[in-house]
Amino acid sequence: MPNRLRARELLRQKYVWVAPIAIGVVLIGLMTALYLGSAVDPIDHLEGLPVSLVQRDAGGSSAGGHEVNFGKELEGALLGSPEVTHKLAVHVESIAAAEDRMDRGASYATLVVPPDFTDAMLTLTGAPGRHPSPPRMPTVELLSNQRAGTQGASLAAAVLSPALAAISQGFGAKLLGESGSKAPAAAQAALADPIKVEAGQYRPLPAKAALGLSAFYTSLLLMMCGFIGATIVNSLLDGVLGFAPTEIGPRWTQARPALISRRQTLLAKWAIAAVLTGVLSAIVLLVAAGILGMDAPHPLLLWAYGWFCAATVAVGTLALFAVLGTPGQLVALLIFVYVGLAAAGGTVPEQALPGVFAAISHLDPLRQILAGVRSILYLEARGDAGLTEGLSATAVGLLFWLAFGAFFVRRYDRSGRDRMDPDLLAYVHESADQYRETRSS
Repeated sequence: MPNRLRARELLRQKYVWVAPIAIGVVLIGLMTALYLGSAVDPIDHLEGLPVSLVQRDAGGSSAGGHEVNFGKELEGALLGSPEVTHKLAVHVESIAAAEDRMDRGASYATLVVPPDFTDAMLTLTGAPGRHPSPPRMPTVELLSNQRAGTQGASLAAAVLSPALAAISQGFGAKLLGESGSKAPAAAQAALADPIKVEAGQYRPLPAKAALGLSAFYTSLLLMMCGFIGATIVNSLLDGVLGFAPTEIGPRWTQARPALISRRQTLLAKWAIAAVLTGVLSAIVLLVAAGILGMDAPHPLLLWAYGWFCAATVAVGTLALFAVLGTPGQLVALLIFVYVGLAAAGGTVPEQALPGVFAAISHLDPLRQILAGVRSILYLEARGDAGLTEGLSATAVGLLFWLAFGAFFVRRYDRSGRDRMDPDLLAYVHESADQYRETRSS
């Protein structure tokens, strides 16, 4: 009978300090670097955020009889600004094309220059001709597309607004120089900053959409259904098979280890997880849409898609458990949760991520889940709005994790790397029988 160990004696052992501190430091350091590193300064990393420019200005005639088109000049000034073209990918197109792009979630904002933009500008200079009645300030409309992502829409406005202000002041200086004292005094004051930006929203989000974050929150919960579901299945089935103790309150039990291969164990865990993730995904939607009232226009499609994605995450998590053992949980936590939070583009769009995060975002499971969920919740479940991409990428991920897990556990089995040596397994069963006989007598 071993001597009873006291906490003071246990705490004198170096390994009980070194391992948790080392693992904790590395894990928390990586989590912090991943999560905050992707979001500390999105505007500085912004590159190629897609926006649309609709140029509808019909032009007009100046006081000297020359044809002018201030809308075209505004377009040229925007496209000639390195600050704009580096951070934004400006697509000059028709209003129909811009609306289609926003309906697909492929554009975060649209700047619309109206047909009478030049006429309104000429009115301020007092130039003769047919001008808007009543006179008004030259106005452009900036439509944000929050269905593509609230943070992305805000970043687009944060780049376009100061650029338009600078262009407006440039136009004002030019027009004041040309008109001199001929323009009325009120017009001269207006010409100092002539362009008015009218902000609006393209197809505003529903009231119960968490300010445009319901897609991200739902995607995160669906991913957690897979991760947590896999963790539950792994621990409970290992308890049933006798490879892990079961402890509830003061009660501790240990089943007899079963003679089962790694491959058969993994197949059983995958089967249970496939069913469990369907139930957990349904609970997420029942609470979110049924109880809390979250706007969910296609609940059955969202459940089926969420189940597929959650099951894929569960398959990957269980494969990591089977291949790596206990460290597999930490690796799965980093891959599925924290890399996902950093690179999915749920809060910070992909175009505003640092280079390394933008590179790995295409391989990130949460990003693919989010693409489909956003399409289902906000974009009429259009395939070209992210649903097709999400389905195909998740299917590829499922095949990868199935192959990864099956390959390694089969290799372990063939090389004789059993979870418990057969001789030790027989000894444990024999000892358990002897203990039971002793207890019964």
